[in-house]
Amino acid sequence: MAKDTIRITSPIMGTFYRSPAPGAPPCVEVGQTVAAGDVVCVIESMKIFTELRTEKAGVVREILAEDEDAVMKNQELLEIEIEV
Repeated sequence: MAKDTIRITSPIMGTFYRSPAPGAPPCVEVGQTVAAGDVVCVIESMKIFTELRTEKAGVVREILAEDEDAVMKNQELLEIEIEV
């Protein structure tokens, strides 16, 4: 079966978090299988936390930002390999 990748991008400028709360485990790790709709990271902007979800099932191949990095709108954050 053919493989393809999608990139999860930030919809807003803010701070990238791998975990949903301080001290909580990361939402995803490299190599982890995710289902469509799973939360993969959180962006905080002006004290509002936005959960980012994947639209397609696949395997996390790369995390492109470090925890607590300042990110720009449309910046690529994660790469997910999907089956097509």
